[in-house]
Amino acid sequence: MTLPDTSTAPEASALRGLFEPFEVKSLSLRNRFAMAPMTRAFSPDGIPGADVAEYYRRRAAGGVGLIITEGTYIPDPAAGPHTRVPRIYGDSSLGGWKSVVDAVHAEGGSIIPQLWHLGVERGENSHLNPEVETVSPSGLALDGTRLGREFTTSDLDDLKQSWVDAALNAKNTGFDGLELHGAHGYLLDEFLWAGTNVRTDGYGGSLEARTRFPAEVVAAIREAVGDEFAIVYRFSQWKSGQYDARIAQSPAELGRILTPLVDAGVDVLHPSTRRHWEPAFAELDGEDGKLGLAGWTKKLTGLPTITVGSVGLDSVFTTAFTGDAASAVTGLERLEAQYENGEFDMVAIGRALLADPEWVDKLRTGRTDEHIAFTAEHRTHLN
Repeated sequence: MTLPDTSTAPEASALRGLFEPFEVKSLSLRNRFAMAPMTRAFSPDGIPGADVAEYYRRRAAGGVGLIITEGTYIPDPAAGPHTRVPRIYGDSSLGGWKSVVDAVHAEGGSIIPQLWHLGVERGENSHLNPEVETVSPSGLALDGTRLGREFTTSDLDDLKQSWVDAALNAKNTGFDGLELHGAHGYLLDEFLWAGTNVRTDGYGGSLEARTRFPAEVVAAIREAVGDEFAIVYRFSQWKSGQYDARIAQSPAELGRILTPLVDAGVDVLHPSTRRHWEPAFAELDGEDGKLGLAGWTKKLTGLPTITVGSVGLDSVFTTAFTGDAASAVTGLERLEAQYENGEFDMVAIGRALLADPEWVDKLRTGRTDEHIAFTAEHRTHLN
């Protein structure tokens, strides 16, 4: 890829490496900027329409290298509660996704779906399949109260097949890879976190046992899609409403969680944070105490890593759901420092891209003074 002269753009020049191509198996990306997955719920009956295709197309046209779609429900009846969240099963939904894929590819972008099962976060009052009981590793909500029922071993076998079916649907639809949503207190994360996994069988107890089911899902998908179809895995320390939660109390524990996932077939890791620059283990001394979660992930696994969290904005994403939703545009000095330190390979942009589909191209061409601030209005329509 030939890049235009960006010598007049300090930020673009400092982050020039992010505009270089990047390849991981089936992912052949024109640059290292990704669109972060963000639930929009503009797909009636789970079917992405022409407006959804145009929404993603505009981000690809605006320079994004990799589109990671909003979470899309896997074919399990208890995957989620909303009828307007897209699904990765059924002819109509897959046909809608095919239009999205074609639109993104036509603009030179790559695209992967985020495969999603909410587990206990589906809640008790689902609009989608309300007759189906909510299920989770231990029948525990994120606050520790009882909700729904615990998975049986037989349930887990069926659930693995649902993940595999979703992955095959993604591959057959023409996506360039896939991402598993294993973060934020959703199903796979509920296995990893001791707060929601108190099982006494082989899927609970030690870190390795709590990682067993997510790793089995990865391994089953890898066997089904083959060696070259890229698998991205998103994980987090924090949960919805539980921002101090941790699945790992130390780098050593984080390594014990990530290693089985890598061994099972993950190609790229996407650690989700609210602020990308915050140290993951600030209690450590020296330079190690300054590393963000992406930095630790890359250091421990050696895999390509995506950083994310309030990139280019002055407030965390939770403000998007309050009365004071606006987030002002900021510089990228902290992102630059982390990239130069080798802490990540790609960067995912969230709300900044909701506000400004051309955010990446404006950075590339030195027009950062034209970046658009995020406001509450950007939540209400597909800009």
